[in-house]
Amino acid sequence: MARGAGRGGRALKLSAILVHYQTPALAERAVAALDEDASASGLELEILLVDNGCDAGERRRLEALPARYLDAGGNRGYAGGANLGIAAATGDALLVMNPDVLVLPGCLARLAAELEGGAAAAGPRFFWDEKRTFLLPPAEERSFAAELLAVLARRGGGWARRGRRRWRRHARRHWLAPRPLPSHALSGALLALRRDAVERIGAFDESYRLYFEETDWLWRLRRRGLEARYVPAAEAVHLYARSTAGEPRARAWFEDSARRFRRRAYGALGNRLLEALSRRLPPVEAQRNPPSSPPRPRASGDLWLEVAGSPTGYPAAGHRLSPTAAANPDHLLPAIAARLPAGRYLLRLVAGEREIVEWAIGLDQKRSPSPLA
Repeated sequence: MARGAGRGGRALKLSAILVHYQTPALAERAVAALDEDASASGLELEILLVDNGCDAGERRRLEALPARYLDAGGNRGYAGGANLGIAAATGDALLVMNPDVLVLPGCLARLAAELEGGAAAAGPRFFWDEKRTFLLPPAEERSFAAELLAVLARRGGGWARRGRRRWRRHARRHWLAPRPLPSHALSGALLALRRDAVERIGAFDESYRLYFEETDWLWRLRRRGLEARYVPAAEAVHLYARSTAGEPRARAWFEDSARRFRRRAYGALGNRLLEALSRRLPPVEAQRNPPSSPPRPRASGDLWLEVAGSPTGYPAAGHRLSPTAAANPDHLLPAIAARLPAGRYLLRLVAGEREIVEWAIGLDQKRSPSPLA
């Protein structure tokens, strides 16, 4: 593991806490990327690998990595694993992350610099591949108004377009940021924290089995008036949906965590209203039938291809297109198929704020794309 001088020749120690559950191959790649980036940046780095569950063979693989192995004694959830690692870490700068994240060169130093500069938390710009083909969206805006609009967007039509416009402004504010941006919409896939902020705000709430633990923590951070920053020059790859792909309970955990967060953030009445609307509104799939392949529109301006797994069309990954590429966006299908799990996806070509065309594809278990009528 790398040891060296931080910014301005001052020693800097960073503790990377990787919370693992039955994904040893991902953990091996994540640890290698961390070690390589720290060595190149001259950072002192300790890596703590918190094991929430694996078999004997996987444990031997994990114990052989250049990381301090911590046995959680069972699946404590992401929050529990993160808290265990934070308690054992010795650095003043903490990095809590999933095993399906690969830091790209310079990521660690740039995140650490923002913490040194006064941010209580910082997060990177995420791509879904090392070629930086598609930008992954920032965390969704968490306010009662935004969540109410998200529920209404299930109706499709004008509500869905309004939701996409609001989300698009939020996403592009992050995607196009030329410098660090004050934002609490950071992803828990990789989150850099100052230790004194953790001591002030408190640990991650372990009542969240999975999902929303970082949303809750960042919400508490914002309520205390402490700054968080999105750092576009710090780049990382998030191998989207890989660490939870084999967990059948993931969806139920998401719903339970979402409900818990809404009750805390919006009160019991706000949560009941959102849940009542969700039950009453029909699925948007029954109201729309996008074509299976795009027309070849003439388009100009700021062009984006958006890819969404949600029937409302957001949140979505985004790729900025040249006018030439916009004439044939199907050439990006292999890059899309290589990174997404099986399912149905909506693709949308957007010029500025204007939605030009939408179409749908399906991915099978082998990630082979096929049109959907």
